[in-house]
Amino acid sequence: MVAGAAFRWYSASLLGKYFTFDVATHSGQTVVERGPYRYIRHPSYTGALVSLFGFGLALGNWAGLVASVGCLGVAYAYRIPVEEGALVSALGEPYRQYLARTWRLVPFLL
Repeated sequence: MVAGAAFRWYSASLLGKYFTFDVATHSGQTVVERGPYRYIRHPSYTGALVSLFGFGLALGNWAGLVASVGCLGVAYAYRIPVEEGALVSALGEPYRQYLARTWRLVPFLL
């Protein structure tokens, strides 16, 4: 759980002022490609999922694990395309190129 939370906050700190809890872009925003953003587009979400996976394991119940990760997974399955659409609209071709060379959540898998 701690590793996931730390990864999430590290990822958010790399975005700095561009990190928001709602889907929004800023004027002058650029594509961030430092740290884990070199390989994955949503490391903050990866960290949250890892954290919930740890929580599910701590519960010692597979149903709790599936429910906790599944619920957030469904939410991210909706949010990620919305967020990426907003970023394509705001940042244009540089973000399209970034989409083509990075993974969404886990390198070589998702």
